[in-house]
Amino acid sequence: MNRSWVEPVFDRKYAPVRVLVVAGALLGYLLLVQRPAQAADWGFAAAGIALCLAEVEWVFAAAVAQSGLLVAAHAWGAEPVAALKVLAALGVFEVSVRCAGRRPVVASAALACAVAANRLGDLPGELPSVLYKMSVVAGVPLVLGAYVRATRDATHRARDHAEQEQARAEQRLLAARTAERTAIARELHDLVAHHVSSMVVRVGVARHVLPAAGTDGAPDPRITAVLDDLHTGGTAAMADLRRLVAVLRDPDSIAPDASPLLSPGALATALESVVAQSARSGLLVDAAVDDAELARIDTARGLAVLRLAQEGLANVTQHAGAGARAGLTVGVGGDGGVWVVVEDDGGGAGGGGGGSGELGAPGRVAGVGPSGQELVGGPSGHGLVGLRERVRLLGGRLEAGPVGRGWRLRAELPVLDGGAATETVGAMSTAGTAEAASTAGAMSTAGAVSRKTATNTEPHL
Repeated sequence: MNRSWVEPVFDRKYAPVRVLVVAGALLGYLLLVQRPAQAADWGFAAAGIALCLAEVEWVFAAAVAQSGLLVAAHAWGAEPVAALKVLAALGVFEVSVRCAGRRPVVASAALACAVAANRLGDLPGELPSVLYKMSVVAGVPLVLGAYVRATRDATHRARDHAEQEQARAEQRLLAARTAERTAIARELHDLVAHHVSSMVVRVGVARHVLPAAGTDGAPDPRITAVLDDLHTGGTAAMADLRRLVAVLRDPDSIAPDASPLLSPGALATALESVVAQSARSGLLVDAAVDDAELARIDTARGLAVLRLAQEGLANVTQHAGAGARAGLTVGVGGDGGVWVVVEDDGGGAGGGGGGSGELGAPGRVAGVGPSGQELVGGPSGHGLVGLRERVRLLGGRLEAGPVGRGWRLRAELPVLDGGAATETVGAMSTAGTAEAASTAGAMSTAGAVSRKTATNTEPHL
């Protein structure tokens, strides 16, 4: 709830400020409006100011004492009686604002009795006038103070209720998210993990029962290499799935000091692994990256660079086919911005459905044009959709589309400030934990890859 600027005026912790304002107003009245002529008048005025200041700690006692001081000043014939009467009324108001129960009523009754005592000479002829004066001087401050206190307490209760409702809503949202993560984890375990585990087992069996295909009775080394690669990749995928299921079921199972994202130092090795994997699939990759430049990329953008390279080269392998030539370029500009380009030549006529590089080629993935429009290329998966969401989360821009006979994917990632980087890391924490496990699995099978040194010159589109 938004707090009005008027509310703090009557807050308990600002009572000393109110008391000082009233005392200052009385002192200004005595010095500028009605300056007492006698020393006794100054004594009564000083006593009234002292009792006003005493209200900071002893508001009830000071208010009752002010009523007594008013009677004494009137009996003495002091000049500042009117000022002391206003001061006593404000004392009753302060008691009513700050105290509950019978104290405000007692303070108001004491002031009413003081007013009546000062008008005893007018009774009984002026009884209506005396009663009216008693109700105004003592009753109005009591009612106004009680109203302010009730309004303030109601506001506090409403604010506490709103905070409790917000806390309950957050708990319900957390419970819904937990249930959703549990359902996803269950489906991953029962469906995906089951089939992947079955495939890994069958590939492992095939590696041992493969009949001799060579002239000398030994298995064909090419088939053995493919099966070994499949078995290694499937085993890594099973480990990643187990870790992802554990994270979905219990996010707190990951140590708080464990980094869920790719560290800058591991980015170069991870990219080597991606290029090596693509090369084993028959793709000719020209990688233009610089280890020194990669070390400047923060963890969130480094993970995005890795995923862009993985998805881009996987699409080239799938749609351009084996034997196609692809280029991977990662650069860091002078302002710290990162750009990633994955481009292929379209492959041969026997490519994987996308060799023509045309926008409408079957199976070619969709992208986002320079102006943000969708580039639809027929049936496709969700790889580039996920990349687009990741790049947008980092405040960048993603473009994908045909170029000549091939295809080009280009992403630009600006520099993240401290607050944006923190929010991005928090938003990617769960997914990043599982992805870090996937990266570690991929890095374990990395081979030596020939790489060209990148320059800081940005490639032309």
